[in-house]
Amino acid sequence: MEQDVQKSFIQQNIVNVDDDKLKEIFQDFQEFMIIYSCAIREVRTKFEVLNDHLTVTYKRNPIEMIKSRVKKPQSIVEKLKRKGLELSTESAIQNLNDVAGVRVICSFVNDIYEVANMLASQDDVTVLEVKNYIENPKPNGYRSYHMIIEVPVFFADNKQYVKVEVQLRTIAMDFWASLEHSMKYKKDVAEPEEIVAELKKCADLIAETDLKMQSINEQINGSKEIFNKEFKSLSIY
Repeated sequence: MEQDVQKSFIQQNIVNVDDDKLKEIFQDFQEFMIIYSCAIREVRTKFEVLNDHLTVTYKRNPIEMIKSRVKKPQSIVEKLKRKGLELSTESAIQNLNDVAGVRVICSFVNDIYEVANMLASQDDVTVLEVKNYIENPKPNGYRSYHMIIEVPVFFADNKQYVKVEVQLRTIAMDFWASLEHSMKYKKDVAEPEEIVAELKKCADLIAETDLKMQSINEQINGSKEIFNKEFKSLSIY
């Protein structure tokens, strides 16, 4: 069913080709999608391993959730069209950084930087670009930490380096972004400018709450460390 939808969409956007050429284009597109799906699995595994290691070694798991997606064929074609680029898999590979996307939801803001640094330090990960929307929020209040990375994906007869967009957010940032994304596509909204301003206020309030929760967590962990040191110093007869 999914393949039929993709084939129909490709046929609508690529004109003046015979059936044999269309089959070749469709096969090329299927391989293109598999490459990005495999890249997502590679990156997801890296985060899962990091989280498991931190859980066992340090009794903490900074990653609450991992989401991922491969951009839909329609979205790929529309983005290439907007940029005035050739409609081909080669063009998408060269010019689009977000065909594969992984979103990592962390507990606290400092977890975001810790996890991002751990990922960047791995010797098979190349960081191509970083956009820190936590320190420099978008005008609408959006906050997140974005990385474009490149990872090797190994196949039966070759190795390919694939770009993946990684977004790291706190639970609160993801909550705001998800609702803002769904609300901004609603049509015929009365007083849209006022709503945008209210959403910005909510984003600022959520950011402040994030920092307060982090501060509380640091106080709790600091108290635990003091208690553990005092407990270990006690002599038990």
